[in-house]
Amino acid sequence: MKCTQYYPVLITDRVGETARFYQQHFGFVPQFESDWYVHLRSATDEAMNLAVLQRGHGTLPTAGRQAQVGGLLINFEVEDEDAEHARLMAAGLPELLPLRSEDFGQRHFITQDPNGVLIDVITPIEPSEAFKAQYQ
Repeated sequence: MKCTQYYPVLITDRVGETARFYQQHFGFVPQFESDWYVHLRSATDEAMNLAVLQRGHGTLPTAGRQAQVGGLLINFEVEDEDAEHARLMAAGLPELLPLRSEDFGQRHFITQDPNGVLIDVITPIEPSEAFKAQYQ
């Protein structure tokens, strides 16, 4: 398969609120906006996209129309974890996992969007000797 683009689509009852959240806190800009669907692209990296779709919309198969975002963790890898942590905490986002360094090679914290989607904000760091061999 030759894929030309890959991005998550969050299914929610809160399309506008969710789109505004990612615009305000993660630097996305709308590429298409309607009351039932918003396609967002990163203002700094056009390969980074995210979409928001109204739950129950007719473009979904009947079996998936009542689906709600769940069981999802979105990772944002950033250059300065500490600065992003300070910025997002000052903006009032919840801190579900405090900022910490992990032996497997990440400094990160976890927050969430208005739908409860987990957002892991990460900066790679040197892994411990115990984890180095697991990297390729």
